[in-house]
Amino acid sequence: MRERILAIDQGTTSSRAIVHDLQGRSVATAQREFEQHYPHSGWVEHEPADLWQTTLAVGREALERSEADGGEVLALGITNQRETTIVWDRQTGEPIHRAIVWQDRRTAERCGELKAAGHEAEVSARTGLLIDPYFSATKIDWLLNHVDGARAKAGQLAFGTVDSWLIWNLTGGRVHATDATNAARTMLFNIHTQDWDDELLSLFGVPRTLLPEVLDCADDFGMTDPGGFGRALPIRGVAGDQHAAVVGQTCFTPGMIKSTYGTGCFALMNTGETPVASSNRLLTTMAYRIGGRPTYALEGAIFVAGATIQWLRDGLGLIDAAAESEEHARQARPDHGTYLVPAFTGLGAPYWEPDVRGAIFGLTRNTGVPELAAAALEAVCYQTHDLAVAMARDADAQLGTLRVDGGMVVNDWLLQRLADLVGLVVERPREIETTALGASYLAGLGHGIWTSLDQVQDQWALDRRVEPSIEKAERESRVRGWQDAVRRLTHD
Repeated sequence: MRERILAIDQGTTSSRAIVHDLQGRSVATAQREFEQHYPHSGWVEHEPADLWQTTLAVGREALERSEADGGEVLALGITNQRETTIVWDRQTGEPIHRAIVWQDRRTAERCGELKAAGHEAEVSARTGLLIDPYFSATKIDWLLNHVDGARAKAGQLAFGTVDSWLIWNLTGGRVHATDATNAARTMLFNIHTQDWDDELLSLFGVPRTLLPEVLDCADDFGMTDPGGFGRALPIRGVAGDQHAAVVGQTCFTPGMIKSTYGTGCFALMNTGETPVASSNRLLTTMAYRIGGRPTYALEGAIFVAGATIQWLRDGLGLIDAAAESEEHARQARPDHGTYLVPAFTGLGAPYWEPDVRGAIFGLTRNTGVPELAAAALEAVCYQTHDLAVAMARDADAQLGTLRVDGGMVVNDWLLQRLADLVGLVVERPREIETTALGASYLAGLGHGIWTSLDQVQDQWALDRRVEPSIEKAERESRVRGWQDAVRRLTHD
Protein backbone atom coordinates (compact mmCIF):
# COMPACT_ATOMS: atom_id res chain seq x y z
CA MET A 1 0.00 0.00 0.00
CA ARG A 2 1.13 3.55 -0.75
CA GLU A 3 1.13 5.51 2.53
CA ARG A 4 -0.57 8.91 2.39
CA ILE A 5 -2.12 11.75 4.43
CA LEU A 6 -5.53 13.39 3.97
CA ALA A 7 -5.81 17.18 4.32
CA ILE A 8 -9.14 18.96 4.78
CA ASP A 9 -8.98 22.59 3.63
CA GLN A 10 -12.22 24.25 4.70
CA GLY A 11 -12.24 27.71 3.10
CA THR A 12 -14.52 30.73 2.83
CA THR A 13 -16.23 29.73 -0.41
CA SER A 14 -15.52 26.01 -0.73
CA SER A 15 -14.36 22.90 1.07
CA ARG A 16 -11.52 20.84 -0.38
CA ALA A 17 -9.84 17.58 0.42
CA ILE A 18 -6.38 16.72 -0.87
CA VAL A 19 -4.53 13.46 -0.36
CA HIS A 20 -0.73 13.84 -0.34
CA ASP A 21 1.90 11.16 -0.60
CA LEU A 22 4.82 11.22 1.82
CA GLN A 23 6.87 13.27 -0.64
CA GLY A 24 4.31 16.09 -0.44
CA ARG A 25 2.75 15.47 -3.85
CA SER A 26 -0.99 15.78 -4.39
CA VAL A 27 -2.47 12.47 -5.58
CA ALA A 28 -6.23 12.99 -5.13
CA THR A 29 -8.39 16.10 -4.84
CA ALA A 30 -12.07 16.94 -4.37
CA GLN A 31 -13.77 20.31 -3.93
CA ARG A 32 -17.30 21.64 -3.38
CA GLU A 33 -18.58 25.19 -3.09
CA PHE A 34 -21.35 26.21 -0.71
CA GLU A 35 -23.78 29.09 -0.39
CA GLN A 36 -22.87 32.48 1.04
CA HIS A 37 -25.51 34.36 3.04
CA TYR A 38 -25.74 38.16 3.28
CA PRO A 39 -28.75 38.93 5.50
CA HIS A 40 -27.86 42.62 5.90
CA SER A 41 -25.29 45.04 4.52
CA GLY A 42 -21.88 44.11 5.92
CA TRP A 43 -23.13 40.79 7.32
CA VAL A 44 -21.71 37.51 6.02
CA GLU A 45 -22.89 34.11 7.24
CA HIS A 46 -22.47 30.40 6.49
CA GLU A 47 -24.73 27.50 7.39
CA PRO A 48 -22.60 25.34 9.74
CA ALA A 49 -24.28 22.27 8.23
CA ASP A 50 -22.96 23.28 4.80
CA LEU A 51 -19.41 23.46 6.15
CA TRP A 52 -19.77 20.01 7.70
CA GLN A 53 -21.57 18.28 4.83
CA THR A 54 -19.26 19.60 2.11
CA THR A 55 -16.25 18.62 4.20
CA LEU A 56 -17.67 15.12 4.64
CA ALA A 57 -18.41 14.80 0.93
CA VAL A 58 -15.00 15.94 -0.34
CA GLY A 59 -13.20 13.85 2.26
CA ARG A 60 -15.01 10.71 1.15
CA GLU A 61 -14.42 11.50 -2.53
CA ALA A 62 -10.69 12.14 -2.12
CA LEU A 63 -10.27 8.99 -0.03
CA GLU A 64 -12.06 6.88 -2.65
CA ARG A 65 -9.83 8.25 -5.40
CA SER A 66 -6.72 7.61 -3.35
CA GLU A 67 -7.74 4.06 -2.48
CA ALA A 68 -8.53 3.30 -6.12
CA ASP A 69 -4.81 3.25 -6.89
CA GLY A 70 -3.73 1.47 -3.74
CA GLY A 71 -3.31 4.38 -1.34
CA GLU A 72 -3.56 3.99 2.43
CA VAL A 73 -4.29 7.17 4.42
CA LEU A 74 -2.49 7.16 7.76
CA ALA A 75 -3.70 10.43 9.32
CA LEU A 76 -5.87 13.48 8.82
CA GLY A 77 -4.93 17.17 8.96
CA ILE A 78 -7.33 20.12 9.03
CA THR A 79 -6.85 23.73 7.96
CA ASN A 80 -9.60 26.30 7.89
CA GLN A 81 -10.87 29.79 7.29
CA ARG A 82 -9.92 31.70 10.41
CA GLU A 83 -12.00 33.75 12.88
CA THR A 84 -15.37 32.49 11.58
CA THR A 85 -17.48 31.86 14.67
CA ILE A 86 -19.90 29.03 15.49
CA VAL A 87 -21.75 28.40 18.77
CA TRP A 88 -23.64 25.13 19.25
CA ASP A 89 -25.51 23.14 21.89
CA ARG A 90 -23.29 20.46 23.45
CA GLN A 91 -26.25 18.13 24.06
CA THR A 92 -27.85 18.24 20.62
CA GLY A 93 -24.89 19.33 18.51
CA GLU A 94 -27.13 21.91 16.83
CA PRO A 95 -25.79 25.43 16.13
CA ILE A 96 -27.75 28.24 17.75
CA HIS A 97 -27.25 30.49 14.68
CA ARG A 98 -25.52 30.55 11.35
CA ALA A 99 -21.73 30.90 11.46
CA ILE A 100 -20.61 34.54 11.50
CA VAL A 101 -17.86 34.73 8.89
CA TRP A 102 -14.53 36.51 9.37
CA GLN A 103 -15.55 39.13 6.78
CA ASP A 104 -18.64 40.12 8.79
CA ARG A 105 -18.73 43.72 10.10
CA ARG A 106 -21.84 43.66 12.32
CA THR A 107 -19.84 44.30 15.51
CA ALA A 108 -18.05 47.39 14.18
CA GLU A 109 -19.94 49.68 16.54
CA ARG A 110 -19.05 47.53 19.56
CA CYS A 111 -15.40 47.50 18.52
CA GLY A 112 -15.50 51.28 18.20
CA GLU A 113 -16.86 51.57 21.74
CA LEU A 114 -14.05 49.37 23.09
CA LYS A 115 -11.43 51.43 21.28
CA ALA A 116 -12.95 54.68 22.51
CA ALA A 117 -12.84 53.32 26.06
CA GLY A 118 -9.07 52.85 25.70
CA HIS A 119 -8.93 49.04 25.61
CA GLU A 120 -7.01 48.49 22.37
CA ALA A 121 -3.51 48.87 23.81
CA GLU A 122 -4.11 46.18 26.43
CA VAL A 123 -5.87 43.85 23.98
CA SER A 124 -2.99 44.25 21.55
CA ALA A 125 -0.39 43.63 24.26
CA ARG A 126 -2.05 40.34 25.24
CA THR A 127 -3.16 39.04 21.83
CA GLY A 128 -1.01 40.81 19.24
CA LEU A 129 -4.22 41.88 17.48
CA LEU A 130 -6.07 45.14 16.91
CA ILE A 131 -9.67 45.46 18.10
CA ASP A 132 -11.67 44.70 14.98
CA PRO A 133 -14.88 42.86 13.97
CA TYR A 134 -12.59 40.57 11.95
CA PHE A 135 -11.77 38.53 15.05
CA SER A 136 -14.04 36.14 16.96
CA ALA A 137 -14.52 37.75 20.38
CA THR A 138 -17.18 40.33 19.55
CA LYS A 139 -18.92 37.80 17.28
CA ILE A 140 -19.36 35.42 20.25
CA ASP A 141 -20.67 38.27 22.42
CA TRP A 142 -23.14 39.22 19.68
CA LEU A 143 -24.48 35.66 19.44
CA LEU A 144 -24.92 35.36 23.19
CA ASN A 145 -26.76 38.68 23.31
CA HIS A 146 -28.94 38.33 20.19
CA VAL A 147 -30.00 34.67 20.15
CA ASP A 148 -32.94 34.16 22.50
CA GLY A 149 -31.87 32.48 25.73
CA ALA A 150 -28.29 31.95 24.62
CA ARG A 151 -26.56 33.77 27.44
CA ALA A 152 -28.79 32.18 30.06
CA LYS A 153 -27.87 28.67 28.88
CA ALA A 154 -24.22 29.45 28.06
CA GLY A 155 -23.11 26.60 30.31
CA GLN A 156 -24.40 24.01 27.85
CA LEU A 157 -23.05 25.78 24.74
CA ALA A 158 -19.75 25.37 22.91
CA PHE A 159 -17.87 27.90 20.81
CA GLY A 160 -15.49 27.04 18.06
CA THR A 161 -13.83 28.34 14.96
CA VAL A 162 -14.42 26.12 11.94
CA ASP A 163 -11.69 23.65 12.90
CA SER A 164 -13.38 23.01 16.26
CA TRP A 165 -16.75 22.55 14.59
CA LEU A 166 -15.32 19.98 12.19
CA ILE A 167 -13.40 18.15 14.93
CA TRP A 168 -16.54 17.99 17.06
CA ASN A 169 -18.55 16.47 14.21
CA LEU A 170 -15.78 14.19 12.95
CA THR A 171 -15.33 12.69 16.42
CA GLY A 172 -19.05 12.35 17.10
CA GLY A 173 -18.97 15.10 19.74
CA ARG A 174 -16.21 13.49 21.77
CA VAL A 175 -13.57 16.19 21.25
CA HIS A 176 -13.96 19.95 21.71
CA ALA A 177 -10.54 21.33 20.80
CA THR A 178 -8.69 23.84 18.68
CA ASP A 179 -5.05 24.57 17.97
CA ALA A 180 -2.93 27.50 19.11
CA THR A 181 -3.03 29.32 15.74
CA ASN A 182 -6.82 29.38 15.54
CA ALA A 183 -7.08 30.28 19.22
CA ALA A 184 -4.73 33.21 18.58
CA ARG A 185 -7.24 34.71 16.12
CA THR A 186 -10.14 34.91 18.57
CA MET A 187 -8.91 38.01 20.49
CA LEU A 188 -9.37 35.93 23.66
CA PHE A 189 -6.08 34.01 23.68
CA ASN A 190 -2.99 35.38 25.41
CA ILE A 191 -0.09 34.62 23.05
CA HIS A 192 2.42 35.06 25.90
CA THR A 193 0.84 32.71 28.46
CA GLN A 194 -0.53 30.43 25.70
CA ASP A 195 -3.91 30.22 27.41
CA TRP A 196 -7.34 31.81 27.32
CA ASP A 197 -7.12 35.18 29.10
CA ASP A 198 -9.60 35.75 31.93
CA GLU A 199 -9.43 39.56 31.67
CA LEU A 200 -10.20 39.43 27.96
CA LEU A 201 -13.02 36.96 28.58
CA SER A 202 -14.49 39.44 31.03
CA LEU A 203 -14.00 42.39 28.69
CA PHE A 204 -15.77 40.68 25.80
CA GLY A 205 -18.43 38.92 27.91
CA VAL A 206 -17.42 35.38 26.96
CA PRO A 207 -17.76 32.58 29.57
CA ARG A 208 -14.74 30.29 29.74
CA THR A 209 -17.07 27.26 29.70
CA LEU A 210 -17.76 27.87 26.00
CA LEU A 211 -14.14 27.53 24.95
CA PRO A 212 -12.33 24.54 23.44
CA GLU A 213 -9.12 23.01 24.73
CA VAL A 214 -6.07 24.50 23.01
CA LEU A 215 -3.63 21.93 21.63
CA ASP A 216 -0.44 22.11 19.57
CA CYS A 217 -0.70 22.23 15.78
CA ALA A 218 0.71 18.69 15.62
CA ASP A 219 -1.19 16.85 18.33
CA ASP A 220 -3.82 14.23 19.14
CA PHE A 221 -7.23 15.65 18.22
CA GLY A 222 -8.97 12.28 18.51
CA MET A 223 -10.20 9.65 16.07
CA THR A 224 -12.85 10.25 13.47
CA ASP A 225 -16.09 8.33 13.83
CA PRO A 226 -15.98 5.39 11.37
CA GLY A 227 -19.34 6.44 9.97
CA GLY A 228 -17.96 9.69 8.61
CA PHE A 229 -15.31 8.68 6.10
CA GLY A 230 -16.08 4.98 6.22
CA ARG A 231 -13.08 4.33 8.44
CA ALA A 232 -11.59 5.74 11.64
CA LEU A 233 -8.71 8.16 11.02
CA PRO A 234 -6.50 9.86 13.61
CA ILE A 235 -6.73 13.66 13.46
CA ARG A 236 -3.14 14.70 14.10
CA GLY A 237 -2.67 18.19 12.65
CA VAL A 238 -4.67 21.44 12.77
CA ALA A 239 -3.85 25.06 11.86
CA GLY A 240 -5.58 28.14 10.49
CA ASP A 241 -5.12 28.52 6.76
CA GLN A 242 -2.40 31.17 6.73
CA HIS A 243 -0.42 29.37 9.44
CA ALA A 244 -0.74 26.07 7.61
CA ALA A 245 0.75 27.81 4.57
CA VAL A 246 3.76 28.85 6.69
CA VAL A 247 4.30 25.17 7.45
CA GLY A 248 3.60 24.12 3.87
CA GLN A 249 6.21 26.61 2.68
CA THR A 250 8.57 25.36 5.44
CA CYS A 251 9.27 28.91 6.59
CA PHE A 252 10.92 27.65 9.76
CA THR A 253 13.79 30.18 9.95
CA PRO A 254 13.26 33.67 11.42
CA GLY A 255 13.12 36.23 8.62
CA MET A 256 11.52 33.88 6.08
CA ILE A 257 8.28 35.16 4.61
CA LYS A 258 5.44 33.34 2.92
CA SER A 259 2.92 35.35 0.93
CA THR A 260 -0.29 33.78 -0.33
CA TYR A 261 -1.93 35.41 -3.36
CA GLY A 262 -5.59 34.66 -3.80
CA THR A 263 -8.56 37.03 -3.75
CA GLY A 264 -6.55 38.96 -1.17
CA CYS A 265 -3.04 38.44 0.10
CA PHE A 266 -1.70 37.39 3.49
CA ALA A 267 2.00 37.67 4.26
CA LEU A 268 3.52 36.11 7.41
CA MET A 269 7.11 36.46 8.51
CA ASN A 270 8.59 33.99 10.98
CA THR A 271 10.01 35.91 13.97
CA GLY A 272 11.12 32.90 16.01
CA GLU A 273 10.35 32.11 19.62
CA THR A 274 9.84 35.74 20.66
CA PRO A 275 6.70 37.67 19.71
CA VAL A 276 7.53 40.98 18.03
CA ALA A 277 5.21 43.88 18.84
CA SER A 278 4.50 45.88 15.71
CA SER A 279 4.99 49.62 15.50
CA ASN A 280 3.62 49.62 11.95
CA ARG A 281 0.13 48.26 12.57
CA LEU A 282 0.93 44.72 11.56
CA LEU A 283 -0.46 41.85 13.61
CA THR A 284 1.61 39.75 15.97
CA THR A 285 0.38 36.19 15.76
CA MET A 286 1.32 32.55 16.05
CA ALA A 287 3.20 30.95 13.19
CA TYR A 288 2.74 27.47 14.72
CA ARG A 289 3.14 25.62 18.01
CA ILE A 290 4.83 22.24 17.99
CA GLY A 291 6.07 20.23 20.96
CA GLY A 292 4.65 22.86 23.31
CA ARG A 293 7.01 25.51 21.88
CA PRO A 294 5.33 28.50 20.22
CA THR A 295 6.83 30.13 17.15
CA TYR A 296 5.58 33.62 16.32
CA ALA A 297 5.02 35.68 13.20
CA LEU A 298 4.23 39.16 11.98
CA GLU A 299 1.23 39.24 9.65
CA GLY A 300 0.07 41.75 7.10
CA ALA A 301 -3.15 41.52 5.10
CA ILE A 302 -3.77 42.96 1.64
CA PHE A 303 -7.51 43.16 1.10
CA VAL A 304 -7.40 43.01 -2.70
CA ALA A 305 -4.97 41.02 -4.83
CA GLY A 306 -6.48 38.62 -7.36
CA ALA A 307 -9.78 40.46 -6.96
CA THR A 308 -8.25 43.32 -8.99
CA ILE A 309 -7.81 40.98 -11.95
CA GLN A 310 -11.35 39.71 -11.45
CA TRP A 311 -12.50 43.36 -11.63
CA LEU A 312 -10.71 43.85 -14.95
CA ARG A 313 -12.52 40.75 -16.21
CA ASP A 314 -15.97 40.97 -14.65
CA GLY A 315 -16.33 44.67 -13.83
CA LEU A 316 -14.73 46.29 -16.88
CA GLY A 317 -14.82 43.42 -19.37
CA LEU A 318 -11.25 44.20 -20.50
CA ILE A 319 -10.14 40.57 -20.40
CA ASP A 320 -12.01 37.30 -20.83
CA ALA A 321 -9.97 35.22 -18.38
CA ALA A 322 -7.66 36.03 -15.48
CA ALA A 323 -4.79 34.23 -17.21
CA GLU A 324 -4.86 36.85 -19.99
CA SER A 325 -3.49 39.46 -17.57
CA GLU A 326 0.01 38.03 -17.98
CA GLU A 327 -0.01 38.29 -21.77
CA HIS A 328 -1.34 41.86 -21.65
CA ALA A 329 1.17 42.92 -18.98
CA ARG A 330 4.04 41.70 -21.14
CA GLN A 331 2.85 44.06 -23.90
CA ALA A 332 2.69 47.14 -21.64
CA ARG A 333 5.17 49.96 -22.13
CA PRO A 334 7.94 49.58 -19.51
CA ASP A 335 7.58 53.27 -18.56
CA HIS A 336 3.77 53.32 -18.59
CA GLY A 337 3.63 55.30 -15.31
CA THR A 338 0.13 54.07 -14.45
CA TYR A 339 -0.68 53.31 -10.80
CA LEU A 340 -3.84 51.45 -9.80
CA VAL A 341 -4.61 51.59 -6.08
CA PRO A 342 -7.22 48.84 -5.57
CA ALA A 343 -8.83 50.15 -2.41
CA PHE A 344 -12.22 48.70 -3.30
CA THR A 345 -12.87 47.94 0.38
CA GLY A 346 -10.25 50.24 1.88
CA LEU A 347 -6.54 49.59 2.39
CA GLY A 348 -5.23 46.91 4.73
CA ALA A 349 -1.86 46.71 6.44
CA PRO A 350 0.17 48.74 7.02
CA TYR A 351 -2.28 51.57 6.25
CA TRP A 352 -5.54 50.32 7.83
CA GLU A 353 -7.65 52.89 6.00
CA PRO A 354 -11.06 51.19 5.71
CA ASP A 355 -12.89 54.21 4.29
CA VAL A 356 -10.65 55.14 1.33
CA ARG A 357 -11.61 53.95 -2.13
CA GLY A 358 -9.63 52.98 -5.20
CA ALA A 359 -8.24 55.17 -7.95
CA ILE A 360 -6.08 55.07 -11.07
CA PHE A 361 -3.33 57.65 -11.54
CA GLY A 362 -1.18 58.47 -14.55
CA LEU A 363 -3.72 57.86 -17.31
CA THR A 364 -2.82 59.16 -20.78
CA ARG A 365 -4.14 58.62 -24.29
CA ASN A 366 -1.53 55.89 -24.61
CA THR A 367 -2.96 53.95 -21.67
CA GLY A 368 -4.63 50.78 -22.86
CA VAL A 369 -5.54 47.32 -21.64
CA PRO A 370 -1.85 46.23 -21.40
CA GLU A 371 -0.98 49.15 -19.14
CA LEU A 372 -4.04 48.61 -16.93
CA ALA A 373 -3.25 44.91 -16.64
CA ALA A 374 0.34 45.70 -15.70
CA ALA A 375 -0.78 48.31 -13.16
CA ALA A 376 -3.24 45.84 -11.60
CA LEU A 377 -0.54 43.21 -11.16
CA GLU A 378 2.00 45.74 -9.98
CA ALA A 379 -0.43 46.93 -7.30
CA VAL A 380 -0.05 43.51 -5.67
CA CYS A 381 3.74 43.90 -5.79
CA TYR A 382 3.74 47.41 -4.35
CA GLN A 383 1.46 46.36 -1.50
CA THR A 384 3.75 43.43 -0.78
CA HIS A 385 6.67 45.87 -0.75
CA ASP A 386 4.86 47.98 1.86
CA LEU A 387 4.33 44.92 4.05
CA ALA A 388 7.94 43.79 3.68
CA VAL A 389 9.26 47.21 4.69
CA ALA A 390 6.98 47.27 7.74
CA MET A 391 8.09 43.77 8.73
CA ALA A 392 11.77 44.65 8.39
CA ARG A 393 11.29 47.72 10.57
CA ASP A 394 9.34 45.84 13.23
CA ALA A 395 11.76 42.93 13.38
CA ASP A 396 14.84 45.12 12.92
CA ALA A 397 16.15 42.45 10.63
CA GLN A 398 17.24 41.76 7.09
CA LEU A 399 14.48 39.92 5.30
CA GLY A 400 15.09 36.50 3.84
CA THR A 401 13.53 34.81 0.84
CA LEU A 402 9.92 35.51 -0.13
CA ARG A 403 8.11 32.22 -0.75
CA VAL A 404 4.87 32.64 -2.67
CA ASP A 405 1.80 30.48 -3.24
CA GLY A 406 -1.82 30.76 -4.27
CA GLY A 407 -3.55 30.93 -7.63
CA MET A 408 -1.92 34.15 -8.84
CA VAL A 409 1.65 32.88 -8.69
CA VAL A 410 1.33 30.75 -11.83
CA ASN A 411 1.92 34.13 -13.56
CA ASP A 412 5.67 34.28 -14.34
CA TRP A 413 5.52 37.98 -15.25
CA LEU A 414 4.09 38.71 -11.80
CA LEU A 415 6.88 36.73 -10.11
CA GLN A 416 9.58 38.79 -11.85
CA ARG A 417 7.85 42.09 -11.12
CA LEU A 418 7.39 41.02 -7.50
CA ALA A 419 11.10 40.31 -7.13
CA ASP A 420 11.95 43.62 -8.83
CA LEU A 421 9.64 45.83 -6.76
CA VAL A 422 10.05 44.12 -3.38
CA GLY A 423 13.78 43.66 -3.85
CA LEU A 424 13.84 40.09 -2.60
CA VAL A 425 14.45 36.69 -4.12
CA VAL A 426 11.06 35.10 -4.85
CA GLU A 427 10.55 31.35 -4.78
CA ARG A 428 7.56 29.42 -6.08
CA PRO A 429 7.28 25.83 -4.83
CA ARG A 430 6.34 22.81 -6.88
CA GLU A 431 3.10 22.54 -4.89
CA ILE A 432 1.39 25.96 -4.83
CA GLU A 433 -1.59 24.76 -2.76
CA THR A 434 0.56 24.98 0.34
CA THR A 435 -2.27 25.50 2.82
CA ALA A 436 -3.49 21.93 2.49
CA LEU A 437 0.08 20.69 2.25
CA GLY A 438 0.87 22.35 5.58
CA ALA A 439 -2.07 20.55 7.18
CA SER A 440 -0.67 17.26 5.87
CA TYR A 441 2.80 18.05 7.19
CA LEU A 442 1.36 18.82 10.63
CA ALA A 443 -0.64 15.59 10.61
CA GLY A 444 2.53 13.70 9.63
CA LEU A 445 4.41 15.28 12.50
CA GLY A 446 1.59 14.53 14.92
CA HIS A 447 1.42 10.92 13.73
CA GLY A 448 5.16 10.35 13.92
CA ILE A 449 5.71 10.02 10.15
CA TRP A 450 8.24 12.82 10.52
CA THR A 451 9.93 13.52 13.83
CA SER A 452 11.34 17.00 13.22
CA LEU A 453 10.84 20.17 11.23
CA ASP A 454 14.15 19.45 9.52
CA GLN A 455 12.61 16.36 7.97
CA VAL A 456 9.62 18.40 6.79
CA GLN A 457 12.00 21.03 5.42
CA ASP A 458 13.51 18.36 3.19
CA GLN A 459 10.11 17.82 1.55
CA TRP A 460 9.95 21.34 0.09
CA ALA A 461 10.60 21.39 -3.65
CA LEU A 462 11.39 24.45 -5.78
CA ASP A 463 9.59 25.09 -9.05
CA ARG A 464 10.92 28.55 -9.95
CA ARG A 465 13.36 31.00 -8.34
CA VAL A 466 13.41 34.65 -9.45
CA GLU A 467 15.95 37.30 -8.52
CA PRO A 468 15.52 41.10 -8.82
CA SER A 469 16.53 42.33 -12.26
CA ILE A 470 16.39 46.13 -11.84
CA GLU A 471 18.70 48.54 -10.07
CA LYS A 472 17.89 49.91 -6.62
CA ALA A 473 17.44 53.45 -8.00
CA GLU A 474 14.79 52.32 -10.47
CA ARG A 475 12.97 50.36 -7.77
CA GLU A 476 12.95 53.36 -5.45
CA SER A 477 11.65 55.63 -8.21
CA ARG A 478 8.77 53.30 -9.00
CA VAL A 479 7.93 52.85 -5.32
CA ARG A 480 7.86 56.64 -4.81
CA GLY A 481 5.27 56.87 -7.57
CA TRP A 482 3.14 54.25 -5.82
CA GLN A 483 3.49 55.91 -2.44
CA ASP A 484 2.49 59.27 -3.94
CA ALA A 485 -0.66 57.65 -5.37
CA VAL A 486 -1.55 56.14 -1.98
CA ARG A 487 -0.81 59.43 -0.24
CA ARG A 488 -3.28 61.26 -2.48
CA LEU A 489 -6.03 58.89 -1.39
CA THR A 490 -5.25 58.66 2.30
CA HIS A 491 -4.52 62.38 2.85
CA ASP A 492 -7.48 63.85 0.98
